Amino acid sequence: MDMKLDPSRDDLPLLANTSHILVKHYVLDLDVDFESQVIEGTIVLFFEPGNRFEKEGGSTEETCQSEANEACKFRMPEPCHIPVTDTRTFSSKVGCHDFVICGKGEKDTSGKDGNHDNREQASGISSSEYCCDTGNAGSEDFLLVLDCCDLSVVKVEEVDVAAVPGIEKFTRPPKLRNQIVRELVALPADRWREQLDCYARCSQAPGCGELLFDTDTWSLQIRKTGAQTATDFPHAIRIRYRTKPQGRSVTWTSDQSGRPCVYTMGSPINNRALFPCQEPPVAMSTWQATVRAAASFVVLMSGENSAKPTQLREGCSSWHYYVTMPMPASTFTIAVGSWTEMKPETCSSNDLATERSFSPSEADFRYAGICGHMEYPCRFQNASATTQEIIPHRVFAPLCLQGACQETLLPLVPACLAAAHSVLGTHPFSRLDVLIVPANFPSLGMASPHIIFLSQSTLPGRSHLCGTRLCHEIAHAWFGLALGARDWTEEWLSEGFATHLEDVFWARAQQLAPHEAQEQQELRAGLRWRRLQDEVQNSPKEMQVLRPNKEKTGHVSDSGSSVIKHGLNPEKVFMQVHYLKDFLQMLLENIPEEKRLELSVENIFRDWLESSGIPQPLQRERQAGAECGLARQVSAEVAKWVRVNRRPRKRKRRETEEVFEELLPDQLVLLLEHLLEQKTLSPRTLQSLERTYRLPEQDAEVRHRWCELVVKHRHTGAYRHVERFLQEDQAMGIYLYGELMVSEDARQQRLARRCFELSREHMDRSSAQVVAEMLF
Repeated sequence: MDMKLDPSRDDLPLLANTSHILVKHYVLDLDVDFESQVIEGTIVLFFEPGNRFEKEGGSTEETCQSEANEACKFRMPEPCHIPVTDTRTFSSKVGCHDFVICGKGEKDTSGKDGNHDNREQASGISSSEYCCDTGNAGSEDFLLVLDCCDLSVVKVEEVDVAAVPGIEKFTRPPKLRNQIVRELVALPADRWREQLDCYARCSQAPGCGELLFDTDTWSLQIRKTGAQTATDFPHAIRIRYRTKPQGRSVTWTSDQSGRPCVYTMGSPINNRALFPCQEPPVAMSTWQATVRAAASFVVLMSGENSAKPTQLREGCSSWHYYVTMPMPASTFTIAVGSWTEMKPETCSSNDLATERSFSPSEADFRYAGICGHMEYPCRFQNASATTQEIIPHRVFAPLCLQGACQETLLPLVPACLAAAHSVLGTHPFSRLDVLIVPANFPSLGMASPHIIFLSQSTLPGRSHLCGTRLCHEIAHAWFGLALGARDWTEEWLSEGFATHLEDVFWARAQQLAPHEAQEQQELRAGLRWRRLQDEVQNSPKEMQVLRPNKEKTGHVSDSGSSVIKHGLNPEKVFMQVHYLKDFLQMLLENIPEEKRLELSVENIFRDWLESSGIPQPLQRERQAGAECGLARQVSAEVAKWVRVNRRPRKRKRRETEEVFEELLPDQLVLLLEHLLEQKTLSPRTLQSLERTYRLPEQDAEVRHRWCELVVKHRHTGAYRHVERFLQEDQAMGIYLYGELMVSEDARQQRLARRCFELSREHMDRSSAQVVAEMLF
């Protein structure tokens, strides 16, 4: 695809001045309104000065970037009511590690949906404006910059934490507000319950002065008159705000039963259109959230606890979640809908014993290992957690998918969790929810702490696609969440490990013999090689580079701001190169130990990460390798189909019928890919293919290749399968639209436009943008 890249359109700015000041804890208090498609309420942020706060006045110049020499207008709205949250004491479990990044993949560059200056006030709220010259060195106030987009900020105020009853035990007299927060943040890990409770009570303290603020396209800027350094700036502030229906961090849609729901779908802008935050992965924080919604809805979040609803006024429920493991704000995940918990028909007492969870209060904290992260209740230091093969887990979906979940997904979760534990040991997170998300979800899966989203496309067919995808997302608990890149452009770090481990986990979950596991892994490596070749031929070279910033990877400005290269490019989410350019598998399995000595950090960076195209070592390795047994079996079946296709319509009576072997799902994918290389296949051959392998009943990977065959050969008798795929498998159907259009067949083009019009309203925004560019 010939596409010109525009840095101003493709690169995502991270403007939070994390070098000067860091958020240590968020307290969210939110209402979800489906009628207006708005989430509104307050967020309280607790800070500590960053490692460069001593630079004092320089912070303003560094964080305002291009606006540093312009006058910024700051405003103070009229006072408004702040709702009080539930103050009950929280309880639960643990997490791990301080290198964290969530593998959320999405895009969106459209400036039409709220990507503007956010300067309007909410209806009915007046404001006063104050002008501050941000370039006046030596006299300006400290400027807090938060990543923020598509939000209506109503009010910002300092929180009077000194007014909280009993707070005096956290500090020595006099009770200075910033000193109280510093000592609260510094509480040891074994006092995590007390710390969470105190954060909650402090978040409800009265305000003690409104702060000047302003918003631009990508940030919220806050200052306090007279506070010239991060040390002087209030360490606890409350922001009252509301999201916008078109905001890009969440999607409002309907589930498979037609009931309304909203969820974070893995946007390229992460959560900055859900709450003001610090986006860079170095900004590690904990959080707790109170979320209210109509009583008919279930609220799922990426919290450590399995929350239960609290009945409030009639028809309204409140849900409370929290985490004690510091993580980037991008890992915060929420899904509100009419979800039903799917339960197996029988549950043995042995299963319950195996899945028992261990909270920090009852855990045996003998050190099972040495961790180098900041202090918090860590499962890797919990001797009891190390033996827990299967963590507590739940599966949620719309009720209409109950049968498919019980048949396919429910049996896989414990098997895949146990397989992961057998390979990597202690699960980083204490529990897991799995949610089947709506049809507009733009990928097959997404992992967040304590929760995995899976596409409905993983359910049909045999268990293969569901099992491999579940294993991939479980692998992200270690690679991508507990451990992750400091620079978000380096997705290969998490995706490369997860792609390698999905095969290892899946082989264990199936209890395959070593030779069977090797055969399957070689077959899948061959399929990935074919996809990588195809992607390299059909994508811009700039998008093929795994480490686009090269030697500047991880560099930030003095304030901590940076950009994610190509972070907003709508094509990026569909790129597979960071999954497929799999150096890890080649290194760990295919390179003899003596040859590994020839490798160096420099040539790995140069050949694999900082260059486009396919690395020469990978080309040589693939060309020298012989076909595995499963691939050879597919080649034999392809030859049979080629013979069938060449036969005349009227055959001799004694001609022998071909006998076709039963194939694994990955073998079927390879078979159909080989047949796609045939110039022509007759309608009779295609009908026979469909009947022989029951293709409409196979998993989405197989059906996708079948639809490609249908489109290529204009097999009108199966156009209904293409229509169904475009409607029900939106996570995989994007490029089928392109194939329908390039065929220059009027009927196929009408089919594409009709399907798009039916799906467009609820389609993922970035997917819709890409498809629209193909169709119009």
